[in-house]
Amino acid sequence: MIYYSDLQIVLQEVPGQISLCISVTGCPLRCKGCHSPFLWKKGSGTPLTDEVFLAALERYRDMISCVLFMGGEWETEALIHKLQIARAYGLHTCLYTGLTEAQVPSPIKEQLTWLKAGPWIEALGGLSAPTTNQRFIEVSSGKVLNEMFRQ
Repeated sequence: MIYYSDLQIVLQEVPGQISLCISVTGCPLRCKGCHSPFLWKKGSGTPLTDEVFLAALERYRDMISCVLFMGGEWETEALIHKLQIARAYGLHTCLYTGLTEAQVPSPIKEQLTWLKAGPWIEALGGLSAPTTNQRFIEVSSGKVLNEMFRQ
């Protein structure tokens, strides 16, 4: 079961998309300098049941073009299920994770349009920094799209 802290509409995390962003709780990665340590506690937040997820998709259906999960890869089966629902709605899908691209299970990647991968390392900066270790990837082509964050 996926638990979440927040559902919100975001405009910058996936360039060119209006995204329903789901901040998933229970993150085991605990990256030093994480901007959201409140998401670390397993079982905190609200269960993201199919009913809750479908209600959000219906509520924002005419507004959003993408569903973005901030974490959740540690609940692989549940995440895949939610990504499949989003895709059935004709929406793009994205996952932000502190794992490397190689560490993200293939069955998850198969459900994604985009993947932001790489642990947060403060000294290297985020996606807009030319020194970043993080990569924003178009999954179907493998193309790294970090330049979209530097404009």
